[in-house]
Amino acid sequence: MDSKIFRFPVRVYYEDTDAGGVVYHARYLHFFERARTEYLRKQNFSQQVLMQEQQHAFVVKSMAIDYCVPAKLDDYLIVETELTAIKGATLLFEQRLMREAIILSKATVKVAYVDLGKMKPAAIPREIKSAFSNDITFSE
Repeated sequence: MDSKIFRFPVRVYYEDTDAGGVVYHARYLHFFERARTEYLRKQNFSQQVLMQEQQHAFVVKSMAIDYCVPAKLDDYLIVETELTAIKGATLLFEQRLMREAIILSKATVKVAYVDLGKMKPAAIPREIKSAFSNDITFSE
């Protein structure tokens, strides 16, 4: 197993599906968001602390998603999250929703670090970059 890949389990509930028991397309975004949030928590960064104490937050700037195979009611899935790039104010993630070895969906997600007072991108602090140093090499 690649130690740079963060794995987060999800179970598909009835509320995640359409009338046919297939996961509704927008729910994949929820699964990916939860996994990114838990990835940050693993790095000892809480979204709530960043917002309340530092007036900054990570927000999705863009996302490209590919739906490969449908997920279904009661599936036990794993979201794989990999940080692939760090730039001045952005993080780039590759995420995959897996059922065993089958890729159900994959997404490329660009997340911006934003100053909430100005509602503008801000440079990611060195301490945050340092926390990710085991997962990736970054550029200034």
